[in-house]
Amino acid sequence: MSQSVSTPPTTPPPAKMPRQIPYIIGQEGCERLTFYGMRNILTPFLITYLLLTKAESKEVFHSFVIGVYFFPVLGGWISDRLYGKYRTILAFSLIYCVGLFLLAALPENRNAFYTGLFLIALGAGGIKPLVASFVGDQFDDRTKHLAKKVFDAFYWIINFGSFFGSFFMPLALQTWGPQVAFGIPAILMIVATIVLWAGRNMYVMVPVAPANPNSFMRVVKTALVTRDAQRGNLGFYLAVFGAVAGACTFLLLPVLELVPTICLAFVVVLTFGGVGTWIQLERARGHHPDEAVDGVRAVLRVLVIFALVTPFHSLFDQKATTWVLQGGDMYIPPELDVLRIREPAQMQAFNPLLVMILIPFNNLVLYPWLRKLGWEPTSLRRMTAGILFSAFAWVAAGLIQIAIEGGDSKSISILWQLLPYALLTFGEVLVSATGLEFAYSQAPLAMKGVIMSFWNLTTTVGNLWVLLVNAAIRNDTVTDSIKSSGISVTTFLMFFFAAFAGVATLVFWLYSRRYRYVDHYRAEGSTSEKPAPLPAATARDKTED
Repeated sequence: MSQSVSTPPTTPPPAKMPRQIPYIIGQEGCERLTFYGMRNILTPFLITYLLLTKAESKEVFHSFVIGVYFFPVLGGWISDRLYGKYRTILAFSLIYCVGLFLLAALPENRNAFYTGLFLIALGAGGIKPLVASFVGDQFDDRTKHLAKKVFDAFYWIINFGSFFGSFFMPLALQTWGPQVAFGIPAILMIVATIVLWAGRNMYVMVPVAPANPNSFMRVVKTALVTRDAQRGNLGFYLAVFGAVAGACTFLLLPVLELVPTICLAFVVVLTFGGVGTWIQLERARGHHPDEAVDGVRAVLRVLVIFALVTPFHSLFDQKATTWVLQGGDMYIPPELDVLRIREPAQMQAFNPLLVMILIPFNNLVLYPWLRKLGWEPTSLRRMTAGILFSAFAWVAAGLIQIAIEGGDSKSISILWQLLPYALLTFGEVLVSATGLEFAYSQAPLAMKGVIMSFWNLTTTVGNLWVLLVNAAIRNDTVTDSIKSSGISVTTFLMFFFAAFAGVATLVFWLYSRRYRYVDHYRAEGSTSEKPAPLPAATARDKTED
């Protein structure tokens, strides 16, 4: 009698981190050191060397940031439709290098400086939506559980570069002048480009999506132009109104610069066109497959999330302008000289330093503790809390401003700024680090570059709010009304933006409770998408109820 011997099931080897990841992370670290190094000395440079006023320097800075986060739309489109992520990143990196060279070579020539600033905005913006998305492309179903660790590491290395750029570049500007202070980032960007190129033979290259008759824009067009006499055509008329209103925004050119005006026009068209599409989207069924129509609705729902994040960026990016200028009215105590902190702009270094501490703390301590208490820190819950913490940060900054204006000149220590920096940084970790993974996971394969562009556009819109509010308060009637209340315009603006974020938190929370997640990672060993079921750990992310 023969006896069969059962073969024990083989356990597949544990998934390993893709070997090409260090090249992308290394490139990002150098590029972020480059970007934050030049960005965080921009305000003091404009005031000290180009002799701009505080108000003018804020206008230039926020216009530059608007450009940086607007050009991702261009980079995403070129990547998804023409050249793919790797070649697009490489091309825009070279443009980036030219812009930095102009800043380093001719820093006090205004025409050369502003040309260089435009090229940096184009280069940095063009690659911005693609690097994080390129990281995501290196993972499949088998390795996607490692993606969260890499996205956290990705955000950690961004802040590693930001820390050193924020700490050393203000000292370089003060000690050696603008040629060296801008020259160091130029060299680092060249290194970043070389590191990216060195890993070219290892990357997973997701092919450019072919022309798709059921693409996002084709479905949108069908929905808007399909007439229905019984149900009316409100969505179509809203889209037309948005196009006309977008064109009319160019009448604001005497008030706003060209780049902010273009961005405002784009936002107006996108907003009314999106609402109009949502109203009439069902009309595309029958003309396009159900999955294409459902995909467009899913993207529109994600864009609502993105829109509600914009107030956070209004607050976050003013730390490089409003908070630096506030620090100039405070005194730097002698004990900070031991740390070589001699300029108000260096206080920005505490932001990335705290990020590098908070990311592992949250993942290893805070989130497990919350889960033990029975509360799952889902992506949207974290982002809701992050917007709220940014509001708290600006309440703290406003209270400091009241103390400054009520005391003697330079009587308040700059160390008090550590409180708003800590609150804002905690909010940043909850919003930005989470948002990177959220944006990638919710995007269909053919739309990953574009959806990441829209995620970066949240920063553009956030800075746009700053310029629009600043333009509004330049009205003498508004200014006099604020002063008659007994507080300064600066203090009013701090509490205004805190309230702005507070309202955004409430609306974000209400909307996110009904949001349903999707999962769009690649199938194992493939460059095509295979939607996978959500793992048990994230099942509660499906809705926030």
